[in-house]
Amino acid sequence: MGGRTMKQGCNVAPLIERYFTERLMRQRNVSGNTIASYRDTFRLLFRFAQARLRKPPSDLVVDDLDAPFISAFLADLEAQRGVSARTRNLRLTAIHSFFRFVSFEEPAHSALIQRVLAIPSKRHDKRQVHFLTRPEIEALLAAPDRTTWFGRRDHTLLLLAVQTGLRLSELINLDRDAIHLGVGAHVRCVGKGRKERCTPLTAHARGALKAWLKEPARHHANALFPNMHGGRLSADSIQALLSKHVRMASERCPSLASKRVSPHVLRHSAAMELLQAGVDCSVIALWLGHETVETTQTYLHAHLALKEAALTKLAPYRSDKPVRFRAGDRLLAFLEAL
Repeated sequence: MGGRTMKQGCNVAPLIERYFTERLMRQRNVSGNTIASYRDTFRLLFRFAQARLRKPPSDLVVDDLDAPFISAFLADLEAQRGVSARTRNLRLTAIHSFFRFVSFEEPAHSALIQRVLAIPSKRHDKRQVHFLTRPEIEALLAAPDRTTWFGRRDHTLLLLAVQTGLRLSELINLDRDAIHLGVGAHVRCVGKGRKERCTPLTAHARGALKAWLKEPARHHANALFPNMHGGRLSADSIQALLSKHVRMASERCPSLASKRVSPHVLRHSAAMELLQAGVDCSVIALWLGHETVETTQTYLHAHLALKEAALTKLAPYRSDKPVRFRAGDRLLAFLEAL
């Protein structure tokens, strides 16, 4: 046997097609955002393979995508494209997902697949959670000019975002019938993983939404927060209107001028408001649609006031002469010196 034989079953192209159409779309019914993210990962991988292996993507076989090759691709992403460890890990997640699918389709390659699946995620520094304080939130909500249709729309959108903590994609996809204003007023949305959840509304948000829903729908729009033509607002449009109102609010609340406020910061702000009100992390996780409570723990780490409150409960240290630790063992002394 001289070189590799190209077996149709080992060719990557049909595996990729079945992975996207059958596994992701039909069986798992993943969101469009997940499809787009995974698609971009494999576009980058196949371009790298074409440059490194001098083979068009349609000619790649599973044996080409072994662990050393995947590791080289990930290293290239960081070195040549300057991606962060977080982004590198997201690309690896997509590749791991594909190889778990291949493990059932091509069990003869199980050894290669297991080595790829053993490639670990890279540790990275946790980003600090940014959020708005109550005065900053109030200044932001006061910024839109509510004598205009756009101002009333923006005010209601920002109020709903900061009270419910909905994700940007969830806000964009809200329809008018997602709002329930009777007993147990709430907003219903479909979040990550196609999971539907209901988030209760405060009396303030309920009143604002009730007034907003009485406004004539632009071009019979079904979207809760449409653009001037009746279509859905884009992610860029919401970021632009948020930035505009932050600039205006900064005149009233100068601390906003030094903050980079995104829709996700409003989500963090909703979580911190709940945490400060004494709501348990498990409830906040349900509120925000987090997969696990561990994700919500980041808000505990970010809330300095809670840490300071805990500090006041500690008994003060005695002011006796401190006892110095003396390492009696050479190895312990080495560790102490580190």
